[in-house]
Amino acid sequence: MSVDIQNESGVAVDERTLERLARHVLEEMGVHPLVELSVRLVDVPAMTALHEHFMNEPGPTDVLAFPMDELHDHRDEHDDADVPPTLLGDVVLCPTVAEHQAANAGHSTEAELHLLCTHGVLHLLGYDHGDQAEEREMFTLQGKLLESWAVARPR
Repeated sequence: MSVDIQNESGVAVDERTLERLARHVLEEMGVHPLVELSVRLVDVPAMTALHEHFMNEPGPTDVLAFPMDELHDHRDEHDDADVPPTLLGDVVLCPTVAEHQAANAGHSTEAELHLLCTHGVLHLLGYDHGDQAEEREMFTLQGKLLESWAVARPR
């Protein structure tokens, strides 16, 4: 599993822990180990530009997810050498927006970034929250993944 973290935000972030979290989410979701994921941390102007360009909504947002390749389930294949790596996509996070949200929610910026990263990965895996049923399913799964991360997280 390849998880590439790029911090272009100018904000100090524990990138190694964020990488471990992303791996944890992918493993818990049963994603094939040859998957590749990119997590970008950007500043407010960059997030604003992405949000306005791709979502046609003003201002910055906390997380965006850009799926790349269609994810195939290769777990039943016997020869992993024949399975090409799959680029799952990009999760883009804005630590400054996350910091403001964390303050409003009463938890740390790191906890908010973990929630947002998990949320973004779930979007790449096909989860959405367009209606109440989808939202309930996605947010319940997100909560379970964050709980299992809290237990499994190396300290």
